[in-house]
Amino acid sequence: MLDQEPGRYVALGDSFTEGVGDISKQRPNGVRGWSDRVAEGLASDSPGWEYANLAIRSKRLRHIIAEQLEPAIAMEPTLITLYAGGNDVMDLGTKVADILAEYEFLVGRLAQTGATLILFTGYDVEVSPILGPLRRKNHAYNDGVRLIAAKYGAVLVDYATFAAYANTRMWGPDRLHMSKAGHKYMAARVLDVLEVPHGITHRDKRKAPRGVRQRAREHHVWVTEWVLPMFGRKLRGTTLGDALGPRWPEPVRVPPKKGLKKLTR
Repeated sequence: MLDQEPGRYVALGDSFTEGVGDISKQRPNGVRGWSDRVAEGLASDSPGWEYANLAIRSKRLRHIIAEQLEPAIAMEPTLITLYAGGNDVMDLGTKVADILAEYEFLVGRLAQTGATLILFTGYDVEVSPILGPLRRKNHAYNDGVRLIAAKYGAVLVDYATFAAYANTRMWGPDRLHMSKAGHKYMAARVLDVLEVPHGITHRDKRKAPRGVRQRAREHHVWVTEWVLPMFGRKLRGTTLGDALGPRWPEPVRVPPKKGLKKLTR
């Protein structure tokens, strides 16, 4: 799908693309993520690729448009990935039509660059009845993303349909962000779509069954350590990304061997 010549890959979005859940203390913002892995796969297959990752956790579409869009275009990318809108869907009171209007504006501008553009649907995480009302919004959002991808000739990674993510091992402690295993699998799927050979493998391991008491304890910890703080931040109007900057704000040449970790030493 991609030209044989190496190019410039720019990633935009929120925590999904920043890499939250795939902990790597040596890397910027303390995470690695599927996007870094894709950049490394590209460089390993065709040395010379450059990479920038502008994604920051908790960003809404309006933030991505205001803070990431023009810098991304200015970098003259040949490959763009965009995952955006999930945080908007989770915000109370937002309307899917408004979310998709902002999303289409963003996609339309990125499509004008002529770069290969990859878009993603959002996974329907079944974590708790507490978040149940958001599922219908997510379904409508995904339907809109599919239509917009087709309209603008973008490549669609239909994350919502990936059965592998039914495995709890693919999710981090907050049950909303992918684990290291989840990020690795996503990187493999993106490289597959780009027809780039790679050595990323996926083993569908399952966690050992848990008893009723253990599940109850885990649920209590999840609610107190993740859900309640999340709603508290929403009420205060703060986010986890307020004090963070982009992980790779300027294009870097990705080393074909040992990847981006060579740049963090």
